[in-house]
Amino acid sequence: MRRIDRDFVARGAARMTEGDVARVFENADAIGKKLERGSRLARVLDDAKLLLALVRDYWLRDYRAVPYWVIGAAVFALLYVLSPFDLVPDAIPGLGQLDDAAVVSVCLALVRQELVKYAAWRSNRAPR
Repeated sequence: MRRIDRDFVARGAARMTEGDVARVFENADAIGKKLERGSRLARVLDDAKLLLALVRDYWLRDYRAVPYWVIGAAVFALLYVLSPFDLVPDAIPGLGQLDDAAVVSVCLALVRQELVKYAAWRSNRAPR
């Protein structure tokens, strides 16, 4: 079994493309619903939703003051959550979302500084 750590997320992030960013943007509602349903993800839920908002704002060109590797890491983690083909399938009760939570947690640790900057920008911008 693969180990979910910084290297796992970093390797995944390095493979992400603009097409993957578009896929997260297009599936934002489904990802958001999956995050809400996942009680195992509750601990990282708010930050995971912030990752999703970051990708949306990046895709809409509202916020580009972020290194692309951060977007790659966020996209990788969010696509991992969306995918039914995880290291531990979501259909396994009690265990299925542990790997999702682990991937999101590692991603958050990697991008924490940039996510704090984004959250500050987001709280200061005028509402749409």
